[in-house]
Amino acid sequence: MTVQTHDFANAADTESPLDVHPVAGRIGAEIRGVRLGGDIDNATLEAIRAALYRHKVIFFRNQTHLDDATHEAFAERLGEPLAHPTVPVAQGSRFLLELDSKEGEAASAWHTDITFLPAYPAASILRAVTIPPAGGDTLWANAVTAYATLPAPLKALAETLRAVHTNAFDYAQQQPQATSEQVRRHREIFASTAYETEHPVVRVHPVTGEKLLLLGSFVKSFVGFSREDFARLFGILQDHATKPENTVRWRWNPGDVAIWDNRATQHRAIADFGKQPRHLRRVTIAGDVPRGVDGAPSRVLKPEPVVAVDAAA
Repeated sequence: MTVQTHDFANAADTESPLDVHPVAGRIGAEIRGVRLGGDIDNATLEAIRAALYRHKVIFFRNQTHLDDATHEAFAERLGEPLAHPTVPVAQGSRFLLELDSKEGEAASAWHTDITFLPAYPAASILRAVTIPPAGGDTLWANAVTAYATLPAPLKALAETLRAVHTNAFDYAQQQPQATSEQVRRHREIFASTAYETEHPVVRVHPVTGEKLLLLGSFVKSFVGFSREDFARLFGILQDHATKPENTVRWRWNPGDVAIWDNRATQHRAIADFGKQPRHLRRVTIAGDVPRGVDGAPSRVLKPEPVVAVDAAA
């Protein structure tokens, strides 16, 4: 199928007070000259929000002054921090998730953070602590341009689809190189409580009004489709969403911070660093319940919602 070409230039906003440098053609920008923290002024904070919605993921170098406390303090300025529902927070913190690679493992499948919850995070703030001398980069994909560049018939189909997202997936199948210990940790920690949520495959961004594809590795099925038909259709849509021209790749340095619009992106780490240490810390910001183009919201499947009982009945 031939896809109509579009001009999705990832250009800086000439009216922004920030020093913004776009990184890739459709997504990503580096912001220079800003010191992140809980004491950031309101005007700079609002300019950061605007840049985030425009570029989908924004990068800040040399934020080595940040520690866990100031990382969390900045997150509280950006929104309401959300702890991971199953993975314990870092020791001494309230919301920070440790991404401490062991035996070269990393989140190397494309995903949007915690979409197995109905109101999954609006944004994520990731801080690099220890980075390998080479390898361990992270990729992001633009979910808005992914939808916009679909052929019209696929757009129309995607807008009708509902997908079931879960954290209780087959980790060994998705990560065939995983050790038995990694599989055990996934089952006993990450999937200790099984969550399932049905989301629209095309959601409307609550701030920008843009339509975007909501996919990623937490998707286990499309409602009404057989396993085989789901696999074929999901592959077409997911491969389209993560085409190289729709992505940006970031080479980390210690002290770097990436902030991404979790509603408008997918991301994945590149597990090419062997057994070298790679340690990052993340705070997520609470989001909203998605709605599809028809206005229908997402709905919880597991754990089953508690239904109030009318005592007078």
